[in-house]
Amino acid sequence: MKKPNGWHDMQARPRLAGTGRLAAAAAVAAVVAVSAAPAFADGAPPLPERARVKPTVVLVHGTNVDSSSWDGVAGRLRRDGYPVVVIANPLRGLSYDASYTKSVLRGIKGPIVLVGHSYGSAVVNEAALGNRSVEAVVAVAGFLPDKGESSAELVAKYPGSTLARTVTTLPYPRMGGGTGMDVYVKQELYPQQFAADVPLRVSSVMALTQRPVDSGALGQKATGAAWRTVPAYDLITADDRNIPAAAQRWMARRAHAVSVEIRSSHVAPVSHPDAVTGLIERAARGGTSAGSTLAATGGTRTWLLTGAAVGAVAFGGSLMAAARRRRRT
Repeated sequence: MKKPNGWHDMQARPRLAGTGRLAAAAAVAAVVAVSAAPAFADGAPPLPERARVKPTVVLVHGTNVDSSSWDGVAGRLRRDGYPVVVIANPLRGLSYDASYTKSVLRGIKGPIVLVGHSYGSAVVNEAALGNRSVEAVVAVAGFLPDKGESSAELVAKYPGSTLARTVTTLPYPRMGGGTGMDVYVKQELYPQQFAADVPLRVSSVMALTQRPVDSGALGQKATGAAWRTVPAYDLITADDRNIPAAAQRWMARRAHAVSVEIRSSHVAPVSHPDAVTGLIERAARGGTSAGSTLAATGGTRTWLLTGAAVGAVAFGGSLMAAARRRRRT
């Protein structure tokens, strides 16, 4: 029987259409596979929380407080599974305090998040220089100095600090000879100056137990800026009477720090331990705790997904070639 004109086309088209749908599906699968490849800056997907090594959080206190000012924060971090080390800051001078902090860091294995309160954040900035274990630096009501800057000049950058009118000095004998001057906050003025949002029964005891700082410490200049190479986080205290909030904001902007601002006095670790802990844990989660392993995992995953995409494209191409062969026959 003579085939009517167009018969071959009429029969072939449904088959071609079906084949086309498969090819189109394969092409879509290729696009999906390519788009599913991880787009992480370092080529590495984040590990699940339970698989990530938690860094040790090292806490460094500032002037005119002691290590107990970290009690509320340290307890919360321990509850959440973070190893914690609280350093008793000598408060003898930026260079000495940073060297002392570095000596403690050398005894810690694995990744580290360095946290400093007040002048302690200047110490942290100095101690982190050249230490590849430090994954983040966190300033709490503190400083993010650049090379050649001192804490004293950063305080004076904006008006608002009333600290100078509340302090007194006493001489002390320096090791190796000579006499230094220790700076204390007057006990009766301490609660208002340092800790206006802390219950008086607590702040009055803090005034008694305060650790004085050498008068030259705040004038010593930083030798570098850790925040230029290490992610920086900053908790800004809007009601601070020691370091003006405007100065804190300026430093945070310059350092491109992840910042949180709260209505707090200078002693935020005491008055707002939840907020401080939250920012520290955010910094801890943001660091890369196993760079080489993550990079390898990311590379493998990218390869597998890219391979699937290439395979899908090849499969779609073979279907289209087969369809063309059928049309010719």
